[in-house]
Amino acid sequence: MLTRLFRMHGLLVASHPWEVIVSTVTLTICMMSMNMFTGNDQICGWNFDCPKTEEQILSSDIIILTITRCIAIVYIYFQFQNLRQLGSKYILGIAGLFTIFSSFVFSTVVIHFLDKELTGLNEALPFFLLLIDLSKACALAKFALSSSSQDEVRDNIARGMAVLGPTFTLDALVECLVIGVGTMSGVRQLEIMCCFGCMSVLANYFVFMTFFPACVSLVLELSRENQEGHPIWQLSHFSRVMEEEEDNKPNPVTQRVKMIMSLGLVMVHAHSRWIAEPLSINTTVDIPQVGMQLDHLSPRRIEPDTPLWHFYLTRMLTMDVEQVICLLLALMLAIKYIFFEQVEMESTLSLKNPIMSAPALTPRRPVDTCYRKETPAPKPAAPVQRLPAPTPANKTERDEVIRPLSAPPADPQVKNVFVVGEEEELKSESDQPSINTKPRDLDKCVSILNNPELGPRFLSDAEVMLLVNSKHIPAYKLEAMMERPERGVAIRRQMISAKLPSPSALSSLPYTDYDYSKVIGTCCENVIGYMPVPVGVAGPLHLDGKQFQVPMATTEGCLVASTNRGCRAIALGGGASSRILADSMTRGPVVRLPSACQAAEVKAWLESTDGFQAIKAAFDNTSRFARLQKLLVSLAGRHLYIRFHSKTGDAMGMNMISKGTEQALSRLQQHFPELQVIAISGNFCTDKKPAAVNWIEGRGKSAVCEATIPANVVKEVLKTSTAALVEVNISKNLVGSAMAGSIGGNNAHAANLVAAIYIACGQDPAQSVGSSNCITLMEASGPTGEDLYITCTMPSIELGTVGGGTNLPPQQACLQMLGVQGASQDCPGENARQLARVVCGTVLAGELSLMAALAAGHLVKSHMTHNRSKANLQETPGSCTTKAS
Repeated sequence: MLTRLFRMHGLLVASHPWEVIVSTVTLTICMMSMNMFTGNDQICGWNFDCPKTEEQILSSDIIILTITRCIAIVYIYFQFQNLRQLGSKYILGIAGLFTIFSSFVFSTVVIHFLDKELTGLNEALPFFLLLIDLSKACALAKFALSSSSQDEVRDNIARGMAVLGPTFTLDALVECLVIGVGTMSGVRQLEIMCCFGCMSVLANYFVFMTFFPACVSLVLELSRENQEGHPIWQLSHFSRVMEEEEDNKPNPVTQRVKMIMSLGLVMVHAHSRWIAEPLSINTTVDIPQVGMQLDHLSPRRIEPDTPLWHFYLTRMLTMDVEQVICLLLALMLAIKYIFFEQVEMESTLSLKNPIMSAPALTPRRPVDTCYRKETPAPKPAAPVQRLPAPTPANKTERDEVIRPLSAPPADPQVKNVFVVGEEEELKSESDQPSINTKPRDLDKCVSILNNPELGPRFLSDAEVMLLVNSKHIPAYKLEAMMERPERGVAIRRQMISAKLPSPSALSSLPYTDYDYSKVIGTCCENVIGYMPVPVGVAGPLHLDGKQFQVPMATTEGCLVASTNRGCRAIALGGGASSRILADSMTRGPVVRLPSACQAAEVKAWLESTDGFQAIKAAFDNTSRFARLQKLLVSLAGRHLYIRFHSKTGDAMGMNMISKGTEQALSRLQQHFPELQVIAISGNFCTDKKPAAVNWIEGRGKSAVCEATIPANVVKEVLKTSTAALVEVNISKNLVGSAMAGSIGGNNAHAANLVAAIYIACGQDPAQSVGSSNCITLMEASGPTGEDLYITCTMPSIELGTVGGGTNLPPQQACLQMLGVQGASQDCPGENARQLARVVCGTVLAGELSLMAALAAGHLVKSHMTHNRSKANLQETPGSCTTKAS
């Protein structure tokens, strides 16, 4: 609940930065204006006469105060260094300085507004600086700077506020309660300082929750480039390496301790203020007298005898020694921060690696310039020590350093190169200074890897490859053992590239900006990237009274356009209707018995009611959704093939049914101990292979779809006639498929549509083999016999809406387009059945359009238009024509 509340607050502040900034400044000015009516004139200055009480000042107090001030200045300096690691020492440094200044201003205004005394607070300023913690602001800035668009900035600030807000709120509460204990000490000066400290903590919290995120959002919005939408300082690339969202999550144990401490301190405050104070009521009678006695010590407004500039110049020339020391220290650190820190802190950011990312800080090429640049030949270099792993000999194999490995090298010419952009352009060695990437020895690398406080983020890529080649890191576990899965993929790319005929072969295969956590252990192993496939949309498909925009991932031209034409014809004909005929995934193990007669006995027992119920009880006990429907048993000698049919909910269900089958076979072996399981799959399923059993018995979802296309639509949209379509369908899909001995192939191109939808929606593309079983039938209908009635019957559509590739975000987006993403909450299995109906309806649209193109003789012309860049078929080089011969 709190996380949601803070997320909403962060989104509100980031979405309306101007309103928040103006409101905050207005509130501050109003409070300063209201301070004029409080009558508190105790701040000494140019036109006030401030009588001072005589007190003994010890030299030890001055030394302690000076040391405290110096520590405060150094502390703030290191805070600024932490901010600088985000990639811009000026912008974020100014933001941090502004945060400190605004916190101090807001604290002063609040204390003025509450009419509190500020005399003597100059000694408390160092302690106020020590209360400033910019780590939370730094963490929030990381969230904002890891964005590539302004909308993403807002979302990331909201996400950062949801992570950091509860922790920072609890920390501020604990600090206020702890410092507030000092307000009950009875020592007036300590009470004033603690009161100021509490106000400072609250003001710092107020600035962090409102002013700082609004300023960050506004600065990034104003600095956004017009064309590409990235910050002009490229901060998003710099912070991408450093952002670790999991590190920002609070420790639950620490949070509980803080809560208990807060409750205890609240009880202390309540006891001191509500119970102990009434006991001292009698002592408050003398307070007005004390005020009257001290009235002569209060500051008095006087007419200035000297000008304002002379007053402040005199004060500057008469500074004490401790003030001079603090001022010199602050100036030295400021000069060092601005002018002498060009490379020191930048080693924590990513270094350039051509295989992993793009070149750094190079002038952008114009958008309309497109060319291929060959990798320059490496220059001769001094021989280096050979390692078990392939040692990079040129710049294309340079490793990426994620974390600082050691002290900066002594060579003053060494300079780190940052990754900017996504291009794969390579620069020559003369354009970029080389860096020392010599890995440490194997034992040192192993100790760093096994150290829980260090780990792989303190190893360079070359050192990780050394550990892989020495078998200390399994190559297939690179994603899991690195601090980020993406880095594991990048290192594997480097190792593979060194073994390829062309080292730059992987440069066009993308791998960045992908959530590999959804892939590891689920979809793929030894990952080296991902394959972008164009996704088109066909529709709207009018099916069962609903409209669907069908996503299709394909590289075949004309396919989406042709399907889209079929959808239009169906819509003009009033839409299509579909039904699910059966829903059962299958698994067909093979078992063996000592003799054929014993195998026949087992077959008879399985087909009996008692046998089936015993097997069903064991099978159904393995899953909430798996429910055994029937068994199809076939015998070949002493081998027995048992085809389990089961519902699997919204999952495709191969793993689910395999687990149930294994349990059922164990129960079967209890009844027939001599039975031997040969394989859990005996190809009687049948999975990913053409098989008559799938065509006849069905597998997965069996669906049928029908539509009637009026004669005018056939003529105007499909550019043919009903008679021509019927004739082509009989000659091609029925007689032609029979002549070819096709099984389940009585269609024009059902596999085209099935594969395109499967790739887009995260299905197993290999299952398009059995899923594309389809028979397309056409016949004339209507009063005049000129309307077209078309049906598609598909008995084995194998798909699901949960598990496997459906867990990947892009594939989930395509499922969401159809309204079938995930499991159905109302009726388990309904989403998968709806997807099967959409597949069948889309196949009908594709069949309708392609058959019309064949009947009208438009197929070749359309493919030459969309697949061969409008090349003229008669003038194609190499074609055998009279003119060519």
